[in-house]
Amino acid sequence: MNTKTVIGAVIGAIILFIWQFLSWGIINIHSSNQKYTPKQAEIIDFLKNNIGEDGTYFIPNLPPNASKSDEEKYMIESVGKPWASVSYHSAFNMNMPMNMTRGILVNIVTIWLLMWLLAKNTASNFNTTIVSCIAVGLIGYLSLPYTNSIWYTSNTLPDLIDAIVGWGAVGAWLGYWINRK
Repeated sequence: MNTKTVIGAVIGAIILFIWQFLSWGIINIHSSNQKYTPKQAEIIDFLKNNIGEDGTYFIPNLPPNASKSDEEKYMIESVGKPWASVSYHSAFNMNMPMNMTRGILVNIVTIWLLMWLLAKNTASNFNTTIVSCIAVGLIGYLSLPYTNSIWYTSNTLPDLIDAIVGWGAVGAWLGYWINRK
């Protein structure tokens, strides 16, 4: 791994990290996916008393050993009725320093992998680098948040903005850094 790749990956990761901080924190464009309810204390108490272990639950759902006929009946009976996806954790444990460290390390690896892919394009220039980086962001958006929203109806506009702005900013940096003489 050469110095240019290390510098490119670290600075690219910092750019992406800053955008993620702005997007989730200061600008808070993801607030529509983290709604408030004044009944939260009652809901948490109910979940604490009725869910045995940490995990994500789709409610209503069938037990793992349900038969095909049970599944078919469940699908028909569920149409038009309320449902929920619940991520339950028995203890709030926000280890901000560790989470931020993991986030920046993942970004460094991600940008390093992106630089490896970009290096395979011998006709690279500033514009193709930006477009390639945005394409990577859109691939991530389309394959995860958007596809999940098809099934679990959620607002993915904030994720689309992240894909374009965050990866566009990384692309501008890498377009400059990789293609400079």
